[in-house]
Amino acid sequence: MPEIVIAFDYGLRRIGIAVGDTLTKTARPLRTHHINDGGALTELEWGRLDTEIRIAGAHRLVVGCPYNTNDSSQAMMDKARAFGLGLSQRHALPLHWVDERYSSIEATEQLQARRKAGTKHQRIAKEDIDSAAAAIILERWLAGEGEITL
Repeated sequence: MPEIVIAFDYGLRRIGIAVGDTLTKTARPLRTHHINDGGALTELEWGRLDTEIRIAGAHRLVVGCPYNTNDSSQAMMDKARAFGLGLSQRHALPLHWVDERYSSIEATEQLQARRKAGTKHQRIAKEDIDSAAAAIILERWLAGEGEITL
């Protein structure tokens, strides 16, 4: 049976969100949520993410894991892990981790190509990149690529 999957590109200032499904194996950016306290979410911010998960009807969660190019984990890994585990506990949903290396670069390149082709008319904002990176993270998971075990 097809499942709805929601993915997150966690950062200290913003969290990009995307949604997709296991039938079409496609993902689309939703939005980006701002975080006020350098990565520590307030109950209001958690509530906004909870709403996104409920509206999407998610069956699974995917969170991007920040690694360096030399395969070492970044200092952000512990924060991303705490974020993902918090989501999973709040919703009792299966949690998957995906190597997010280069997802923001790939998202920027895709958005620039759309702008050059005339399909994106406004400037590219950091929020656009974050939600597009979440879609790339989710597409990797849907394709069976990049999943890691923590």
